[in-house]
Amino acid sequence: MVGRVLSLLLICIICFSSCKSKKTASKYKKKNRTERVVRVNQTVEEKNTKAEEPKVVAVPKNISYSERIANYINEYSDIAMEEMLQYGIPASITLAQGILESGAGAGELTRKANNHFGIKCHRGWQGERVYHDDDEKGECFRKYKDPKYSYRDHSLFLTQRSRYQDLFKLRKDDYKGWAKGLRKAGYATDPKYPQKLISIVERYRLDQYDDRVLGKRVSSVEPDASKIATYIVKPGDTLYSISRRFNLTVETLKQYNGLKNNDLAIGQVLYLHPVSNQ
Repeated sequence: MVGRVLSLLLICIICFSSCKSKKTASKYKKKNRTERVVRVNQTVEEKNTKAEEPKVVAVPKNISYSERIANYINEYSDIAMEEMLQYGIPASITLAQGILESGAGAGELTRKANNHFGIKCHRGWQGERVYHDDDEKGECFRKYKDPKYSYRDHSLFLTQRSRYQDLFKLRKDDYKGWAKGLRKAGYATDPKYPQKLISIVERYRLDQYDDRVLGKRVSSVEPDASKIATYIVKPGDTLYSISRRFNLTVETLKQYNGLKNNDLAIGQVLYLHPVSNQ
């Protein structure tokens, strides 16, 4: 009897020990580690990806064609002379082409693409482009962010194409030869293109800019009195602002008009060229 009791007690002890061991193992069971992600608000500097707005030179409205050309010459003559220094193209021809091709800056292609010389895309052009009706409908033309790039591209266009190389054998002050040579090389299809350029050069004395670059003394040839340009003084005008607009000095403007001081009157007519017997 005692033996049975001892055996039963032994079995109970073994069972109890086994259960405790399982509980302990269960208590210390290795847990799966989870990684906590800490989110940090980082400030990222946003790049300005907005395309650069093209520069467009405003063309004043309600002014005569002569005034518009005078404004154009005043705006771009320095650039044309710089291009002549760099590439040997007469400034007179560059300005005359710019005036003719761009409508003195007021043409549709010039206003929407800063293209002053009507240069088409051609093969290999990687820049921006616009489509414009010319000899054919919807032709591809080059677009520039600033008019000065149009002037530089005009210089490169002429210097880098073999068909224009004969032009650079001409004298730099031979604007007539350059005008005829451009037409002969195929720059324009208009048979009167040379005469138009020559007329612009001579009417607005653009050859004086060639002389400046070449270091010549600018001649003071008196123009035909019937072609003398005039300007009517408007509110807010000063001699300085008018002289800047028409690429003159204040003293020259006073000399042309026989002025003794800087006083002006609204409606006063000013001569922009010398007048005989004034």
